[in-house]
Amino acid sequence: MWFLLSVRNLFRNPRRSLAILSAVALGTGALFAFDGFIHGVLGELRETTIHSHYGFGQIHTKGYRDAAFEEPTKHWISDSEAIEEWISELDGVTDVFPRVSFSALLKHGSSTIGGSGQGIEAARESTFFYGLNVEEGEPLTIEPHGIVLGKGLAKALHAGPGDEITVMATSTKGVLSKDKFVVTGIFHTGSMEFDRRMFRIQLPAAQKLLKTSRIESIALGLRSFADWADVATAIEAEIPELEATPFHVLDKVYYQHSVDWLNAQFSVVRVIILSMVLLGIFNSISASVLERRQEIGNLRANGESMWQVLRLIFSEGALLGFFGSIAGMAIVYGVLMLFVHQGLLMPPGPGQTRQFLVTFAFEWPMILGTLALSGGAAVIASGLAGMKVVRAPIADLLRSS
Repeated sequence: MWFLLSVRNLFRNPRRSLAILSAVALGTGALFAFDGFIHGVLGELRETTIHSHYGFGQIHTKGYRDAAFEEPTKHWISDSEAIEEWISELDGVTDVFPRVSFSALLKHGSSTIGGSGQGIEAARESTFFYGLNVEEGEPLTIEPHGIVLGKGLAKALHAGPGDEITVMATSTKGVLSKDKFVVTGIFHTGSMEFDRRMFRIQLPAAQKLLKTSRIESIALGLRSFADWADVATAIEAEIPELEATPFHVLDKVYYQHSVDWLNAQFSVVRVIILSMVLLGIFNSISASVLERRQEIGNLRANGESMWQVLRLIFSEGALLGFFGSIAGMAIVYGVLMLFVHQGLLMPPGPGQTRQFLVTFAFEWPMILGTLALSGGAAVIASGLAGMKVVRAPIADLLRSS
């Protein structure tokens, strides 16, 4: 009966109910749109980090990342082929990418620049690491003496596709080793720091320069990041001398700090929007409840308890919050899909060199969370308004006109 009464009460003053529904819809729509935007930014940032740099995570020897070694190559992974084959058969693993990294001097003409190199199996990496945007020339694939340069590094060397670059590095034996490579392409990832120092060559060529058969790390491609925990646990349990590190730990400075900052920003905006919704609903419902003082007095005089009357008011607020939230999210989703379904082109962020496209990302947990927050704000506002009247003496309520 109390639920039916709540529904009927909403139609007693359609204009006020519509005003409350509008306030809830506006606040919920704003919260929903901003939440979708933040999820889109985080999704784009995650994809760029995974498919430009680290994969879903990397495998190193235990303790390698946390220590400095006089001869780091002695702490690289040996017998890598057998380990790669075993890891590739784990459930959830789609690709394994052995790598080495090293510092080197690059010479082109009269220019000599220090850079950070990676030795990779380029044919295997070319399809997975599509976030490495080659803007001149071609990606490195099967060329045994090919090299791709970061945009900033290529600019410093005054080099372009087809130019010959001499790479000089100190080998594991402590002697200077050098080789010549032909530039196949110039890439950019959007990260200024990465693009001005990085270059990539084939893994065998890098191992020849360093005079080693070991590899430094193994980057992993997975079906999804949800598989990471099981894969990492299986690797560390089977091969205790190895440790697995997810991409957000490897890129804590740029990726994880950006995620933490955006989440903190969204929390502040969420509080502001919910406060506006709460105050708007409280104002409208307070006026509605005050007009019904005599009615509430009759209910109390008829034997209804304070809780039973509040339950009626709570139900009205919950219904308004629910239908207002649904309407707000539906309208916002329709508008976004109609006008910005292809995404928004955003300017470069701090430390970035290129624009990026952000699409609004909506997931069921986010939808349910937004619905719960907005509906909860409506219920709280209704309860605060109802308490002002319900706690008044019955005689005073009955004398109200």
